[in-house]
Amino acid sequence: MQSITLGHYLPGDSFLHNLDPRIKLLCLLVLIVTLFLVRTFWGFMFFGVFIILIFSASKLPWRYFLRGLRPVFFIIFFTLILHFLFTDGGRVYLRLGPLTVEEAGVFMGTFMTLRLVLLVITTLLITLTTSPISFADGIEYILRPFRRLGIPGHEIAMMMTIALRFIPTLMEESDKIRKAQMARGADFETGNIFRRARNLVPLLVPLFVSAFRRADELAIAMEARCYRGGENRTKMRELHTRPRDYLGLSVSLGMMLAILFSGV
Repeated sequence: MQSITLGHYLPGDSFLHNLDPRIKLLCLLVLIVTLFLVRTFWGFMFFGVFIILIFSASKLPWRYFLRGLRPVFFIIFFTLILHFLFTDGGRVYLRLGPLTVEEAGVFMGTFMTLRLVLLVITTLLITLTTSPISFADGIEYILRPFRRLGIPGHEIAMMMTIALRFIPTLMEESDKIRKAQMARGADFETGNIFRRARNLVPLLVPLFVSAFRRADELAIAMEARCYRGGENRTKMRELHTRPRDYLGLSVSLGMMLAILFSGV
């Protein structure tokens, strides 16, 4: 539970921390598109060096990125195994009955694994250096042009912010419930997969009850403060772009153009 870093914010005074949240979201979008334009391992190496440089500038501890990869380790491992066993082509490295590990499968498995790892790390760079309030303001501003199409940008930004904000809270709550149930004799670590899933019931039921209780308390608090969505709302902190914001966006766009035209 403690390995989940999504939704955490680490205060700081680095270049990345001080960027406008709207620019950071646009940079994240550009970098994700760039990541899917990469076609070779040299491209991933180039992108990885770029991310390491940004990480160094953000002054964040390495352990948060390593912890951030733990929750998605199963997805990454599952993707790797699927490509190893079911992607055909090239030299055969290993035979496991009717299944074979071939050259194309090893290539695609490693390729997709690197893409997922870099995708997670890039996303963590933004979430760890952006406060939930700034994150909501940035999303709301980006979705503002879609208001004419009936898309409630403020409400969407509020829901995303609340969801991100309560991820660490729910993880902490689940850890407390797990330790309390283990003190009462519950066993979450032995048995086959079906028995472990059945043993999770004493953990999931109190967690859902706690989540619904927190949601109800939050709704009552918002109604008590006369919250009515984005109607006639003003902001205490107005967002302003500075030269460093345009520099950050230019660097991201330059990275995308370099990947696109170099063919890596």
